[in-house]
Amino acid sequence: MEKVSFDLTDRIALITGGSRGLGREMALAFASHGADVVVASRKLDQCEATAKEIEALGRRALPLACHVGKWDSLDGIVETVYAQFGRLDILVNNAGMSPLYDSITDISEELFDKVIGVNLKGPFRLSALIGKRMVEGQGGSIINITSTGAITPSPGAEPYGAAKAGLNAITRSFAHAFSPKVRVNAIMAGPFLTDISKAWDMERFTKLARTAIPLQRGGAPDEIAGAALYLASDLSSFTTGSVITVDGGSGGHPGLV
Repeated sequence: MEKVSFDLTDRIALITGGSRGLGREMALAFASHGADVVVASRKLDQCEATAKEIEALGRRALPLACHVGKWDSLDGIVETVYAQFGRLDILVNNAGMSPLYDSITDISEELFDKVIGVNLKGPFRLSALIGKRMVEGQGGSIINITSTGAITPSPGAEPYGAAKAGLNAITRSFAHAFSPKVRVNAIMAGPFLTDISKAWDMERFTKLARTAIPLQRGGAPDEIAGAALYLASDLSSFTTGSVITVDGGSGGHPGLV
């Protein structure tokens, strides 16, 4: 049997929302296992800071300012990556947003479109552009970061839950569209203690987590790395169209956040 591992030596990865939170942890994990990483996010200075951390690990990094909700700008992002590296082996659609609002009737069309744009439209377009090139080249892996809010949307996050449910749906569709050379999977994340959690009522969350989450806590950001490395590497060579839940066993409990 051929030995397989998390080895990503000399592979090229693009991670949207890669400058902080789960994106940053995946970027550092990929670099630690040999990959060169394109860090894309709306704020270039944050991308540059993460890029320096990647370079400190001995790998190449390219920081790029990118708003994934802007459809027409994504062609240029893809062209820049391929001009710099010549190919792309791994795409992680991680960028996301879920603005707060007081009530459902307060949701404006602008807010709704912005949430759908970043969480669904952008990943759709990037996957289409890059997946096509991967099929024409040596193949690759596309990883969509979705949320347990896709199956149990929390009150106060309805557009976000709808967008993530859509991302789960296109994960399987794209797995068929780009088969057999490109694997397309999703990680459905539960409550992780990233920058977003700073807006939570942590006393309430901690109390509820003891009964609602089998592991009785929120996830540390670096705990996303194992699933991401699995899907990015050859260890997942027979895995496509799958949505892997990483949520401490919460099952998307709607009252957690």
